[in-house]
Formats: sequence, structure tokens, C-alpha cells
Amino acid sequence: MNEDILYEAHGHVRLITINRPEVMNSLDFAANDTLVAAWRAFDDDPDARVAVVTGAGDHSFCAGADLKSYTMAYATRPGPEFRQTATDGPGIGGITRNMEIDKPILAAVNGYAVSGGLEIALACDLRFASPNAEFGLQDVRWGFHPCDGALVRLPRIVGLGNAMELFLSGDRVDAAHAMRIGLVNRLIPRESLLDETMYYAETLASRAPLAQQFGKAVMRKALELPLADGLALESRSFHDLAFTEDLEEGTAAFREKRAARFRGR
Repeated sequence: MNEDILYEAHGHVRLITINRPEVMNSLDFAANDTLVAAWRAFDDDPDARVAVVTGAGDHSFCAGADLKSYTMAYATRPGPEFRQTATDGPGIGGITRNMEIDKPILAAVNGYAVSGGLEIALACDLRFASPNAEFGLQDVRWGFHPCDGALVRLPRIVGLGNAMELFLSGDRVDAAHAMRIGLVNRLIPRESLLDETMYYAETLASRAPLAQQFGKAVMRKALELPLADGLALESRSFHDLAFTEDLEEGTAAFREKRAARFRGR
């Protein structure tokens, strides 16, 4: 990693911090590539069970793309190869497109989460926010629409009507509104947001990692399937867990009335 993206290990939890507060934690191409590398490192590390992503400072989670650098890049890097990378490769947040991660991911939204920044938060499983957080898809103000997952994920999270309101207007909404429509899971005071999110992540990391990963994969895939096919997928996944050491450990811990010590096997 580099100083723009910080990657820290806390037991089985990985804390990923977008560290560009001077530009509201917006991402240029270099920072985007480093963030992609961070997600790949998390996904590939068997010791890493849960990730938390946040922004440096007290004012911004991520303001999306650094438009000045992106405009310059598009002007100086034309051609089909660059266009294919921009549209088919991992998106601005690295997990927004073509990088399906089945481990739990939490966003600690500590300020502005707009455009691509909101899309990063939408690609996470849970979103905890401080009361000063603001959310928006401002793309239509500048002549384009979201391209890193918001048009697909946002309606699934908040419903079509709420998603349309955010997208068509380009307006920002505050944390209370985001909580009301289901965009945010919890509101936490700013001064304790990261600590409480990390504590929750550590709690998730103590649960059975294979069960979490199998179940998250089922939820993700079942969204695209008819009900009967989704139920069949769930049953097959449950059957596969029967052959894991974690299930043996979990049932033994239940019988012995002790905390389970899962190993992800």
C-alpha cells in the first residue's frame, strides 16, 4: 500500500483508510489502484475475516473520483484499451465491479459519501455513519450518471422510489434521512464511530467465517434467481457446511457451553 490508502491488521479485522483528506478523500487513478490492491489483499488473506473501510479526518468518507485527475487522464489516455479498463475492470472502489468478496465488509461513514464514495459504501454489507455524514449521487449535476454500482445496488438497498429521488435530483441527504430509508444501519457519534465499528467488526470476526462467507454468497446470488432456485442454492450451501471443521467446533462449543474457536476450515 502507499500513504493514500492505509491497510492495517487488527487481529482478524483489516482497517482500510482512504487517506487523502486534503481532497475530501477523493480518489485519483493511483489511489484507486491502491484501493483495488487493498481489497485483493483482504480477499486473498485467509487470516483476514472482516474489513472496515473509512476515510481519514472528520469531514469526508470519500468524495468519489478526483475529477481533475480523471478528466486529465481521459484526455491523455485515449484508445480502446483504456476505455475497456475503465468500464470492465474493478470500479473506483475496487469492490464495486468484478470483485465479488464474500467476507463481511463494513463502512464507517464519517462525513461526505458522494458519487463514487457512496458507491463504495453501497458495495459494503453494512454502513455505520456519524450524524454529520451526508450522502448523494451528484453525477447528474455534471452531465453523467453513476457507473460504479449505484444504479444497481441502491434500489436493492433503499427501494426504487428512494433510489430514484437520490439519483434524479443529485441532491445530498443527511444521516437521519439515510437512516430513515435504510441506507444506513446505525448512527454513531462521530467521536466513537470508528471504535464502535471496529468493535462490531471484531464481533463478526469471532463468528464462523465459512458460514458467513457461504451465506453472503447465497444472498448475493439469490437476488438474481427465482425463489425456488434461491431456496435450492441455500440448501446446497447448508449441506456443504456440514463437512467443515468449523461446524464440528461450533456444535462442540454449544455442548460444552463455551465460546467457539473457529479456524475457517
